[in-house]
Amino acid sequence: MEINLRTLPEHYSDYFYESLLEELPEAFIVAEISGKIIGYIMCKTEYGFSNFKKLGFVKKGHVVSVSVVEEYRGKGFGSALVDESIKGVKIRQCNELYLEVRCSNNDAVKLYEKLGFIIKQKLQTYYRDGEDAYLMAIEFTS
Repeated sequence: MEINLRTLPEHYSDYFYESLLEELPEAFIVAEISGKIIGYIMCKTEYGFSNFKKLGFVKKGHVVSVSVVEEYRGKGFGSALVDESIKGVKIRQCNELYLEVRCSNNDAVKLYEKLGFIIKQKLQTYYRDGEDAYLMAIEFTS
């Protein structure tokens, strides 16, 4: 996707996008204005240890990638994309949703916190360029 190439240093193959769309279409969302793609979010489901419960093994959603074109940031599109992806992973009965975000991306961290995500862990040298990431997660209650 062109938007990924323009806005993020991490890039994916066409096959990767297609596989995520096939796996979890409810949480693969594109934001458009007048036919122009201005943002997207894509998620997958996983089974693993909970980010909230000790020794808990759960089904969880993972935000693989999310981006909004720079000129549309701060206008609510990122929030809307994350909100819709939360609905999508809930449809699939996930217990929580998590993501990784660059520690330097203060605007994104604030957005995720506003939406209910909590910083659970700092991941040292997570990105290829050596930058650390925060693992942030939100737990869904029944």
